[in-house]
Amino acid sequence: MSMFQSMNTTSSALTAQRLRMDVVSSNMANMESTRAKLVDGEWQPYQRKSVVLQPKQAQFSSFLNKAMSKQTNGAGDGVKVTKIVDDNVTPYKMVYDPSHPDANEEGYVQMPNVDPLREMVDLMSATRSYEANVTVFNASKSMMMKALEIGK
Repeated sequence: MSMFQSMNTTSSALTAQRLRMDVVSSNMANMESTRAKLVDGEWQPYQRKSVVLQPKQAQFSSFLNKAMSKQTNGAGDGVKVTKIVDDNVTPYKMVYDPSHPDANEEGYVQMPNVDPLREMVDLMSATRSYEANVTVFNASKSMMMKALEIGK
């Protein structure tokens, strides 16, 4: 295990959490966007997006096997963003507003499937994860500085 592996692992998590925060911001900014994508000549509302994360290299089973065989390098390599996916499960919200330009013949408008409460929970989760990784990064940096002081 290299001296900087903990910092590399933490920095990958910081990057991933920052992207999660950016995606939540995008979702919140497009909460009222009824014309996000043109499909078959008709405008579709914005679809909520979310980030999919996975370990950079190894799976849990490989870490477990390393721990069982008492190998020394059992640390992870961090996370990576595999993709940003649209939320196809949550239906669009139907809002009655006959004066809206995108209203159907009954007066209903398809609004994006973005729930502000859910977005705020995701934002808080990403923010807390980011803060925790900053703390880990600073602790690693502090330990390295102490190790350098020992060498004086």
